Amino acid sequence: MIKNSIKNMICGIFLFSSVSTFAQTETPEKRVTDLTALKISKGISLHIISPEPIQFVDLSTNNLTGDLPAENIARIKITAVSESDSTAAKQNIDLNDLGVITIVCQSYMAQYKVNYLDFKRDAVTNIQIQPEDMQPLEYPKLAFSNTELQKFSLDILRKKIVNKPIREVKSLKLTMQINNVYVVNDYIFLDMTFLNSTNLGYDIDAIKFSVEDKKIYKATNNQSIALNPVYQLYNQKQFTKNYRNIYVFKKFTYPNSKVMKIRLVEEQLSGRAIEMTVKYSDILNADTF
Repeated sequence: MIKNSIKNMICGIFLFSSVSTFAQTETPEKRVTDLTALKISKGISLHIISPEPIQFVDLSTNNLTGDLPAENIARIKITAVSESDSTAAKQNIDLNDLGVITIVCQSYMAQYKVNYLDFKRDAVTNIQIQPEDMQPLEYPKLAFSNTELQKFSLDILRKKIVNKPIREVKSLKLTMQINNVYVVNDYIFLDMTFLNSTNLGYDIDAIKFSVEDKKIYKATNNQSIALNPVYQLYNQKQFTKNYRNIYVFKKFTYPNSKVMKIRLVEEQLSGRAIEMTVKYSDILNADTF
């Protein structure tokens, strides 16, 4: 039990650590006999739940079919064969060898051997991928998973007290402020708060980020480059009085002739909008945590 606990702890540290630059696999190879076995029955779907978004799923035989009903759930079942199917199709379903399920996520891969179980009442209907089944993937450069970005974002909310914002604008009884900017390796975290001093709730149509020319001589000469967050902590679409969120970007730079624009746009018909200009110095002065 002590050995299993230590192994689980090491796997957990690997998954959520932001210190290591390169991931390394636990073992040089894995055989089918080394894989965790799952038992499923005809007519019973098995749901495999991952702690982070699933990139793709590979089913090694035609005996299994599946889909992704949610970004972190793989649904697998034995391929159904009806009486109208050809003899060849029926022969392709081998209950003695259902195959191997491979699930590839952002920072790890998990594989399972699938065995057939005759008794539906004992069949497994859902499992959560455990640390001991995670084989870390190697990346040419550090890339955080959504799970890790969520952890960093929650750390900002828990540990960082909002004092005087580094940038603030007010319009139409709305306030947009950047509480602070943080950087972790190649990621930039914007800690933002939106305030509404009216009694009319605000329905968010979009929050847009872009890099634009500082001085616009003609409207046709303005060059706007959209910046899309790789992650945001909350996907809230409405707020009454205040709304705080963390927006994460891969590292970006822009010259002094340009500025970063942030626009909060309300759904029609009201269409209240507020815009903020962010200097590059605000990004360069980012904190670490």
